[in-house]
Amino acid sequence: MFPIRDHNPSRNPAYVTWALIAANVAVFLYSWPLFSDEQALLTFWANWAMIPGFVTEGHSWHGVVTSMFLHGGLMHLAGNMLFLWIFGDNLEDEMGHARFLGFYLACGIAAALAHLMADPYSYIPTVGASGAIAGVMGGYLLMFPRARVDVLVIFIIFFRVFPVPAWVMLGLWFALQLFNGSVTDASTGGVAYWAHAGGFVAGLALALPLWLRRGGPGFWSRTHGLPPHPGTTYAPSRIPTVRRRR
Repeated sequence: MFPIRDHNPSRNPAYVTWALIAANVAVFLYSWPLFSDEQALLTFWANWAMIPGFVTEGHSWHGVVTSMFLHGGLMHLAGNMLFLWIFGDNLEDEMGHARFLGFYLACGIAAALAHLMADPYSYIPTVGASGAIAGVMGGYLLMFPRARVDVLVIFIIFFRVFPVPAWVMLGLWFALQLFNGSVTDASTGGVAYWAHAGGFVAGLALALPLWLRRGGPGFWSRTHGLPPHPGTTYAPSRIPTVRRRR
C-alpha cells in the first residue's frame, strides 16, 4: 500500500523539490559504483552517513545533514523520491522556495536527532532522505488534511487504486512508524522508524506557524481541509484483470 499521486496541483514551479530530487539522484549515481565494493562503500558511509556513536562522541556532526542525501539502494531512493515528488511541491507552493528548503533541512536534522536519541551509541550508518520527507508529509497533513491521494493497494495478486483523504493515508503511515519503532530494537539496524516519526512531528510543528497565518481552524473551515484551489481530475485507472482458466 503506497501513494502514487495526489489531486493537489501546485500553482508554481517547484524548483526546490526538483533540485532536491536531482541532488539525491546525483549523489546516488556517484555512489553507485561503490556498491560492488563493500569496503569502499562502508568507508564512504563512515565519512558521510550519520553514525550515532560518532555524534555522541562529539565528532562527524556533518553526517546529520549529509546523510539525508545518501541511499542504501535503488528502491530506497525511488520510494523516497516518489513521496517527495507527491507531497513536496504543494508545501513549497505554500511556503515559498527558500523557506521550504529550510523547512526540509530542519525536518531532516530533527529526524536524525530523533534516531540519535533512540540509539545514541550505535555505530550503524544511517542514510536516507526519509526523515526529511516525513517532515514534508507532516506539514502536508496539517495544511491539506482532506486532499485526495491515490493509493495503490496490493493484496497478493489483486491490486487497485483507491483515492483516500490525506489524513487517512498519512495518519496510518505515522501510526505504523510509531508501532514499528516501539517493537523494533533500534540497535539491530534496518529501518530508522524513530527518525521517520521525529521528522513527521517536526514537520507538523514547523508548518504550524504557516497554518496559523492562513487562519488556523478558520483556514480549514474555509477550505474544508481541501487544497485552496481546484484539484486535479484523473481518468479512472485501467488495471488489467486476469481471467481464471476453467
